[in-house]
Amino acid sequence: VWWRAVPAMVVSLALQIGVNYANDYSDGVKGTDEVRVGPTRLVASGLASAREVRVAAFSAFGVAAVMGLVLALVTTMWLIPVGLVCIAAGWFYTGGPSPYGYAGLGEAFVFVFFGLLATAGTTYVILEEIPSVAVIAGATTGLLSCALLVINNLRDISTDRVSGKRTLAVRIGDQRTRVLYMLMILGAAMGVVACALQRPWSILALCGFALAIAPAKAVRGGTAGGALIPVLGMTARVQLVVGVMLAAGIAAS
Repeated sequence: VWWRAVPAMVVSLALQIGVNYANDYSDGVKGTDEVRVGPTRLVASGLASAREVRVAAFSAFGVAAVMGLVLALVTTMWLIPVGLVCIAAGWFYTGGPSPYGYAGLGEAFVFVFFGLLATAGTTYVILEEIPSVAVIAGATTGLLSCALLVINNLRDISTDRVSGKRTLAVRIGDQRTRVLYMLMILGAAMGVVACALQRPWSILALCGFALAIAPAKAVRGGTAGGALIPVLGMTARVQLVVGVMLAAGIAAS
């Protein structure tokens, strides 16, 4: 039922936007953004008040909830608790008294919610079943999403350590974080190959990994701090191109 892909896309985008606003709000009010290497944050810089950013976060979560309810009504009501868990996970990533993003669990969250659940969940609302290739594709996109977070946290190791954020990068150190990034890119490429075993045209998505050469060289070469911001953008392009080509390859098969 292809029309369901539209509200599913809105849910995914709204959750992503909500998480970013929630992170901006929580980090801003906790003061962990006072020393920052990355792009300007709204609350920390004073460009917007904490209240405005909080309202923006919950507005985005609200949009996701409404579209998710539409999908639940036409598929299964079990999507409602799943959606509530997604919203809670987005808020408590950096919000609340014990944010799990500060405890080194951010990558696990991203892999599950922005990879497996987003991909397999979208597949379910369209097909009302989850074929194994959807799980493999979800793991592939999850690894690429994690690679984005790894670069973000690699960039912020020094400032996160000072502010008390014990991200995975802070816990394992600079060099191991760089190795982790490379392994995630490699793992995603292997995921594409695994998809191709069931949907042959999926193999075309390997072409997208040509865009990973430049960021991989930068990471291996020791690029650090603010110089990693372009690497973050390059990694995002890898995720976008591979995702589009993987979807096209699955459809063509």
